[in-house]
Amino acid sequence: MALSLLEMVKLLVFKLVTGFFYMLYKIFAPSRSHLIGKKVPPVSDPLLLMSAKQLATKIRKKEVTSVEVVQAYIDRIQEVNPLLNAIVKDRFDAALQEAALVDKLVEEETDGEEVLEDRLPLLGVPLSVKESYAVQGMPYTGGLVHRKDVMATVDSPPVAWLKRAGAIPIGVTNTPELCMWGESHNHLYGITNNPYDLCRTAGGSSGGEGSILGGAGSVIGIGSDIAGSIRMPCFFNGIFGHKTTPGVVTSEHQYPPTTGRHEEYVSNGPMCRYAEDLVPVLRIMSGPNAHMLNLDEEVDLKTLRYFTIPNDSGAPLVYPVSQELIDLQKRVVERLEEDLGVKVEEVNFPELRHSVQMWNTYMGLPDKDGKQPEPFNVILGEPGRPVRPMWEFVKWLFGRSTHTFASIGLALQEMTCGKPSPFIIEQKEKLQKDMEELLGTDGVFLYPTHPRAAPITHHPLFRPLDFAYTGVINVLGLPVTQCPLGLNDQGLPIGVQVGAGKLQDRLPLAVALYLEKAFGGWKEPEAA
Repeated sequence: MALSLLEMVKLLVFKLVTGFFYMLYKIFAPSRSHLIGKKVPPVSDPLLLMSAKQLATKIRKKEVTSVEVVQAYIDRIQEVNPLLNAIVKDRFDAALQEAALVDKLVEEETDGEEVLEDRLPLLGVPLSVKESYAVQGMPYTGGLVHRKDVMATVDSPPVAWLKRAGAIPIGVTNTPELCMWGESHNHLYGITNNPYDLCRTAGGSSGGEGSILGGAGSVIGIGSDIAGSIRMPCFFNGIFGHKTTPGVVTSEHQYPPTTGRHEEYVSNGPMCRYAEDLVPVLRIMSGPNAHMLNLDEEVDLKTLRYFTIPNDSGAPLVYPVSQELIDLQKRVVERLEEDLGVKVEEVNFPELRHSVQMWNTYMGLPDKDGKQPEPFNVILGEPGRPVRPMWEFVKWLFGRSTHTFASIGLALQEMTCGKPSPFIIEQKEKLQKDMEELLGTDGVFLYPTHPRAAPITHHPLFRPLDFAYTGVINVLGLPVTQCPLGLNDQGLPIGVQVGAGKLQDRLPLAVALYLEKAFGGWKEPEAA
């Protein structure tokens, strides 16, 4: 499809800005420029190349001990985390003690392996956790300097359920301040790097999770997603991630807490290197709500209806989808049609060009009781006074602010928000209706996860609206799985998101398994 004159001009402007920023980056950031093109070391321990499901089976069969598995991951974290800054606090000693208890349990078990699998499906498997989840005895800061001494006194329910299933937390991972930026950077822990190129972003807000998983320092993890916070880091770091239908996995004991109508748009879900781990982890995370998703129901991929949405119909100020990602999505379409004998229909929704405005509008709406969401500058300053964005910006100019430029910018932007636009609400409601009618209970769609592969660190500040491709799915409340589809010519991960109708999570999860077999799934950074 030929680009319009407006699209060509917009692309040229974006390319000029990108080139200018890269030049400044090389000149003024020598402390990071030496990282350009560098990756984490290759994996040397074969235990690190097994799925959580495979590891749990081997532990139950006594083919390997949990201590050996946990130690292998500790060794890997100690090798790569100095490069990545993904794990911000470990619990290695406690994890090894818990692994020893697992091995003792396996030795003393008399009821058989099947009973263990039913009771403890993740027995002895290491787990990394986004720092915004409460993990008892671990930091619970939201990336805020003034919360540096805050420790979680309880486990959030998803963490507690995963621990009961036998998983062993090995550490908590980095986020942006209050999980509200597409790059995991704060002044408490610093910035997280991408394992495929250390000068590039790991994304956010679950960027620490994406980075440590992509770098083979963890096998399963959990994240949260209100604008793409699971899917963008998974896309940038070459792993699988699932944004669950909202309301299934609880957000209790997460920081920051949801306010306004945010509970309708936030989702919690698994982040994994291997697709076969997505369903087991999601089933456990869902706790008493697991029945809502019918995850045990078999999915026949040949009977589903498939759709491909190539782009957002030309949203202003959102970077056009790169040609490599356009071609990649076409290859997925061709592969589906060839392997499954299905017809993939291309559809376009003009309303998608308003994705950013839809997200901004609905994030600002009051809840059913009329209570407005907590202003960002208020949460930034808790438990003290609200942050004054303009004064904080002046402090930032002189290197005196404890907040990042991204957070200050978001607080400033929030000050300029006007009343909700009836036109935008009308566009969102039409898009919601049309997509739900299109998908029904047996439809899945392909949609770009992001306009480009992982950008250079801090570059998202110059293109802050590129989250449009993920954020719109949040306000629609649809489940979607980000699937890695190999590496590009620069050795960076590329992929696509696969979505479905509400509560039809099992459909994109089944497609993820297929795509892993068809395209190879997660690739080692050194395999580039």
